[in-house]
Amino acid sequence: MARSPRATQWLPGSHGGRRRRRQGGHMSRLRALAALPALLLMASVHAAAFKAMLIERADDPRFERNRVERAYLGHAGGPAADGVQLALQDAQFELDAAGASVALERVAVADAPAARDAAVRAQKAGVAAIVADLPTDWLLAAVDAAGLPVLNVADAADRLRERDCRARLLHLLPSERMRADALAQALVARRWSQVLLLAGTNPLDAERSAVAQAAIKRYALKLVQSKPFKLSADPRERELGNPLLLTQGNYDVVWVVDSDGEFARSLPYRTVLPRPVVGDAGLVAVGWHAQFERFGAPQVSRRFAKAVGRPMSSHDWAAWMAGKALAAAAVATQEAQKGKKGAAGSGATFVKALAALELDGSKGVSMSFRAWDGQLRQPLLLTDGQGVIALAPTEGVLHPKNNLDTLGADAPEKLCKPKP
Repeated sequence: MARSPRATQWLPGSHGGRRRRRQGGHMSRLRALAALPALLLMASVHAAAFKAMLIERADDPRFERNRVERAYLGHAGGPAADGVQLALQDAQFELDAAGASVALERVAVADAPAARDAAVRAQKAGVAAIVADLPTDWLLAAVDAAGLPVLNVADAADRLRERDCRARLLHLLPSERMRADALAQALVARRWSQVLLLAGTNPLDAERSAVAQAAIKRYALKLVQSKPFKLSADPRERELGNPLLLTQGNYDVVWVVDSDGEFARSLPYRTVLPRPVVGDAGLVAVGWHAQFERFGAPQVSRRFAKAVGRPMSSHDWAAWMAGKALAAAAVATQEAQKGKKGAAGSGATFVKALAALELDGSKGVSMSFRAWDGQLRQPLLLTDGQGVIALAPTEGVLHPKNNLDTLGADAPEKLCKPKP
């Protein structure tokens, strides 16, 4: 029996011959394509959409042109949104596979009351978590205003991990004590035991100087002398900013505490004795450096530089980790809610998932949040600005449970009594 001319299509072949395609198969594919939008719609109906809010400071003085151009070690180089958004893009495959999504909203605030209002608004809007790029008091106002988990990516103050800690507050940026402990461990390893401490005269430097002195004592180093410095245009205070006058004496190393960064930058190679400088210049402990070349770090730094157009800093890494935490918690929450009735984005499940995360931050170890103060335990990088010199915890520094807990406050100290 002859085939019907409508049953078969003849098309030119790739090599001058002919190939045959049956009309029935063609129509089946057309029907499948026509049904695709409906299938996608059904998938989107069942996907869990998680909301996150990034609360940041309007007209942030950290990002003024003259400060950003100086690129002080340990200082923020740009907005946290850059790191968070890159992490969410990196995690898109896992989110899609789990049937989840994370939408990030940015809100700029001018003061602490505005930060509090934004947090209240976030809770009413069904936001699952807040990422905070805020100063200390503004951050606490936001945390206390809403019963949401808050991821701190900007503030290293130890008071947030100790006397002013909160049960829902998690920290991605290493604390001042963690940085001080990392430097003290490095000094012990190099046997630079005699320390000359130079600290600025502003309140923040005084607080950070106390942290440095505690680390010096904790690791049995000797504080030879502590001297204040001050950069001033007043001729009567000129001696307070003169490195040659400030560094007289006998010491193995100069530890400089300078939150502003201007004096510290000018200190290396200007000391009376040919000695190394550590702290806020010379050898600096940071959460990340763009020249770190192990554990997949170069790929992370390259992706960030390509997307944003600047090197990845410690603050950028903390924001990137916050985005990874949001995505991982969304995936875990979606998986936990499968087959259960009710909203897929359960707030309680999301909070529990956040606290239990183990994250890969391209530092060679699995990182998790400490139960006692909400700090992300993590290795720190010791850098001179050109490359990464060493990692902390230093080899040989041990802990009964986790060596990462030698950096920062440990559980037995009970410095954090979290408020609800």
